[in-house]
Amino acid sequence: MTAFAAAKGGTSQHSWAWELRSVNAKGLDIRARMPDWIEGLEAALRARLGKALARGSVTLNLRVTREEGEAGQSVNEAALGAVLSALARVEARAKHEGLSLSPTSAADILGLRGVLETSAPEDEAAGLKAALMKDFEPVLEAFLQMRASEGAALAAILGGQLDEIARLTAAATQAAEARRGDMAEALQASLARVMGVAEDADPQRIAQELALIAVKSDITEELDRLRAHVDAARELLDTDGPVGRKLDFLMQEFNREANTLCSKSQNTELTRIGLDLKTVIDQMREQVQNVE
Repeated sequence: MTAFAAAKGGTSQHSWAWELRSVNAKGLDIRARMPDWIEGLEAALRARLGKALARGSVTLNLRVTREEGEAGQSVNEAALGAVLSALARVEARAKHEGLSLSPTSAADILGLRGVLETSAPEDEAAGLKAALMKDFEPVLEAFLQMRASEGAALAAILGGQLDEIARLTAAATQAAEARRGDMAEALQASLARVMGVAEDADPQRIAQELALIAVKSDITEELDRLRAHVDAARELLDTDGPVGRKLDFLMQEFNREANTLCSKSQNTELTRIGLDLKTVIDQMREQVQNVE
């Protein structure tokens, strides 16, 4: 389910900016970008999001700035060594290929990720982590409220689609009753034709075969299951908590019954209703992918 929230905060020593967003996904995928010098912060935020969410591709961005500017920053010697070695290899290869590269400045190198690190005393980082975790709660609350608002709108859409499936199921029931007489006449005509051209045919065996055909064309069970699926889906929409996966499974069952109804219809009106059912079910299945 899509949602977005952003906020800014700070203390006398630090300022920060949050961005929290999500798009639809079958499972829960959390991607976080934040300072790695605040020990334990990312794990704590992931755990907090994991308790609040069940589905969605979630992106959390946090930018933290020290108010005193460059203080507390140091060069990561290992990262600097790796960058310089890589530059030397690139320059040597370029010279071998006869290429001329523009000179690299110290500012260019310091701007590379991981070369210049922000450090902080252990007690300062711990206090900052606590402040950030506290400040994250209203961001998360705004994010969840947006998801809830979208969820309410989505529930209304799904409810309307369930109403349409129920209406089409009722129409299919009426069409099945209307075709009952035509089916009986067609079977009797078939029996008469077979008996007219096959004098030695066993009437009882032919009657059994025609009865089997009648059973195979009966859609009573499919209609009963469609009504049951509608009731089950409505119960899920009224349930608190994640129901997306259960609804997704129900959509497969809806589609199976609609396919069977079409294959058994032997009637233009029933086939039309079955195709309309499949259209609504496909539309609903797409919306269900947005449900947590």
